[in-house]
Formats: sequence, C-alpha cells, structure tokens
Amino acid sequence: MTTNGLREGDTSGLVGGVAATAALVVSSGLVLWLDAGGGGAVADTARTKLLWIGWVAFASMAVAAWAGARVSRERARTLVWGYGLASGAMITSASVFLLPQAINQSKTFGGFGIALGLLAGYSGHALGHRLAHLDVPGDRAILELTAHSVSAGVIIGVIYANVPELGLLLGLSIVSHKGPAGYAAANRYVSRGGDWRAVLLPAAGVGVAALASSTLALPTDAPAVRGVVFGFATGVFLHVATDFLPRCELGSEIHEALSVEGDAHQLLDRLRTHAVVSTLAGGLVVFLAWLVVA
Repeated sequence: MTTNGLREGDTSGLVGGVAATAALVVSSGLVLWLDAGGGGAVADTARTKLLWIGWVAFASMAVAAWAGARVSRERARTLVWGYGLASGAMITSASVFLLPQAINQSKTFGGFGIALGLLAGYSGHALGHRLAHLDVPGDRAILELTAHSVSAGVIIGVIYANVPELGLLLGLSIVSHKGPAGYAAANRYVSRGGDWRAVLLPAAGVGVAALASSTLALPTDAPAVRGVVFGFATGVFLHVATDFLPRCELGSEIHEALSVEGDAHQLLDRLRTHAVVSTLAGGLVVFLAWLVVA
C-alpha cells in the first residue's frame, strides 16, 4: 500500500471506469435497436427518457471529474454552488413530481414508503462507511459513489417504466448532483495518486442500471405495492437531496476545501449566504422549467 491509501500500481479504478462506459454504450445501442424494431416491454417514450437521463448523468459527472482532476484543490465556493443548486433542484422535483404519485397510489402505503425510503437512505449512507474497513480493490469513495449511482438508476428505471408519462425534468433534476459529486470525488482521488477516469464507473452506473431495471413492471392492480415503491423512491431521493445540502460548518467538506489557515468563521459565514441562495435558486430553476413545459 502507498502512504495515500491506494495500492501501488492498482488500475482497478481505471479498468472499472472504461468497462462501465462500454456497458453504457452497449446497453444504449441495444435499447435503440429494440426501439427500431418496436420490441421491448417499455414504451418508446420511457426508454428515450431513460437514455437521456443516463447520458446526461454520465456526461455531467465525467466532465466535472475531468475538471476536478485539473485543479490543485477543491474550491469551496464552487462546491457550495454545485451542491446547493443540485440539492434545491432535487428537493423540489421529488416533492412536486414523485410525492404526489406515491400518495395517489395509496395514501397510507405511499406514506409508509416515503418513511421507508428516508430511513433506508440514512441506513445505507451510515453503513456504507463500513467499506472503509474492507480490503477491496479500488477506492472506497468510488465504490460508495458507484453503489449510490446503481441504486438511483434502478429506482429511476422502475419509476419511468411504470409511469412513462413522467417528464424528463424529474430525472434530470434527480441526477443533477452527479456533477458536483464527480468534481469532488475526482479531485480527492487524483490527489491520492488515482486516475480520474475511475469516476466513469459511478458516472455510467445510473444509465446502465436504469435501462436494466426498466424491464420490471409493477402490478397495476396492487395500489399498495405501487404506493410503497413510489413512496420509497420519493424518500430515497429526498434523503440524497438533503444529504447534498451545502453545510458550511467547521470540519465539514466545505471547511476542508477552504484555502485558508486558522480561524475560518468569517469565510464560512459568507459561504452560508451562498449556500442559501444557491439552494433556493436550484428549486426556482425547476419551477421555471415546469412553467415552460407544463
């Protein structure tokens, strides 16, 4: 092991990133072929939306990772605005587009599903840190990001497969946090001697998982099941959104990204204003976009 925690000569991250990108290309090509032949269990409109969501998630995370690998240190204000815009957009989208779907399916089971999703999101986040104690190839942060991307992709695929009339705006808002997440992950990974292309693994995970899970059809005559599923999706995405809210506290990720020594209270106070404004702006962007497409 090297002093930075990465195995000397470990190329598993790079191999995983390249392989995941190839898997996304192949699965997208298969979907396009099915659409051309009129086959498959998912409506063409839903598959097209999933392709857009998967590739936007991949592109935003890949481009942000490329940029993050080329700066010497994370920039606190960049992180605040990236996380703020993304979390504001996610909270608004999940509340407006998914939550009503869950309650419309079943008020009681939809509510239980939301609670389950929030609790499951917290539990997965807390227990995910146990990966730090496992001797596995690759970087723990990259593995956690990959697990998060795959789980999000599965949920997105199931939701769009069963409610194809959902707009593209919902999915794009949900994956909006991939940009700042990729930026931060690549910056840290490269600083420890890694290759930024390892971030392509979680970047492609959303699209691959979404396209694969879109073949799962929920029973139309079981509102309780559909309520739990849609509620679970709402709860998970709300947890992710609140987890990405920029926290300008001592010891936080934002604090660690400050390029100052000693007392940083005044800088953090100024960044709190940016955090509030960026989060509100993220929600406002979704609202304005909804006005345009509604």
